[in-house]
Order: sequence, then structure tokens, then C-alpha cells
Amino acid sequence: QSSRPIYGTSYNSTILNISDKDFNFSYSEGQPLDYSDQNFTNNLSSLLAYYAYVILGMDYDSFLQFGGTPYYTKAQGVINNAQNSSFPGWKAFEGLRNRYWLAENLNNKIYSPLREILYDYHRNGLDVMSENPAKARKLIVSLLPKVQSIDKQQQGSMLNQIFFTAKADELVNIISMGDQQERIKAYTVLSQIDPANITKYDVLKNQK
Repeated sequence: QSSRPIYGTSYNSTILNISDKDFNFSYSEGQPLDYSDQNFTNNLSSLLAYYAYVILGMDYDSFLQFGGTPYYTKAQGVINNAQNSSFPGWKAFEGLRNRYWLAENLNNKIYSPLREILYDYHRNGLDVMSENPAKARKLIVSLLPKVQSIDKQQQGSMLNQIFFTAKADELVNIISMGDQQERIKAYTVLSQIDPANITKYDVLKNQK
């Protein structure tokens, strides 16, 4: 899990919350953890490097529009070097939600709008919350139809899932502070694009 601080508050917002079911490695006590950007040396160092690059990239994306690009490129390099590895999670054919597809989504221009949303959500939404909560909340709610548009084009994408796994609880907390019209508007969109968390979003619909 990775989070970033929110301006003017002591709050940290989760950016990445992922459970990698293929996080497997062999390690002997005292074994040096060598890593090279040029080739695959061992699975543990590659796993650590990969997630370090992804976390850095998403963090930079939240502060600067497309600021994470160099780190996503590095993460893709780790993927490329691991293609001949016998460890799972690095290859496209092994599943639709693994390290390969996360790096692919982050580097794919199709998902550039979602990266723009990540920036707006944090810099123009959360970072403004302490000074102008109504303005920040309105901005965040306005981003949801944009996420929905991406979801319609790329249904079931890993990056969309990553976004809502990290943000579902936070969205409920933010939108709950709005008026009924705002809450229902947000609920309608969220229930369609993130049905996995619909029980959380029901609070928005039922709140008086």
C-alpha cells in the first residue's frame, strides 16, 4: 500500500492498495539483493524494483500531470527483463490482473485520461479540501463521469480497478458531505462503474 500527504492536513490518501497473489520468490539468508535495469537477476529484487517504480510513478502523477512517466517506463523495463523468468505475474498470458497488465495500462496512452484524473483528483481536489471543501468535492464528483467514459471504452481494465480499490472508502467519506443531489449523482455513476464496492456506495443513496 502507498499513500501521499494531502496539503494543509495530516491526512494521507491511499494511491495504491494492491494484493499481488504472485508475489513469490526464493531467498537464502545473507544472499545479496543484486538488481540491474539491464537484465533479470532474481525475482525478489525485480519485484521490489517493479513496485518501487510503480509507487514512485503514481506518486509523481498525483503531483505533476504525467510526472510518473519515467518511472512507468522503468517498471516496463523490469517486465521486459522478466519475460524468460519461471516466476508468475510477469507475462501477459498468465492473467488479466497481474504485474504485466498494470505496467501495460500505466504506459498505454489509452489510459492517459485516467492519469490526468489522478492528478486532478489529488492536486485540484484533495489538496484544496482544507481551504474550500465544497469546491474540492464538486471537482471530485465531476471526475466520476470521466472515469465512467474510460471504463466504457476499456471495460474491466486493471487500472480502473486499482483506482477504486484505493479510493472507494475515501470517495464515500468525501461525497457524504455533499447535498442529496450531489450524493445521488455520484452514486448513480459509482454503482455502474464499480459494482464490487456497491455496498459501500449504498450509504450515499440511503443517507438522509
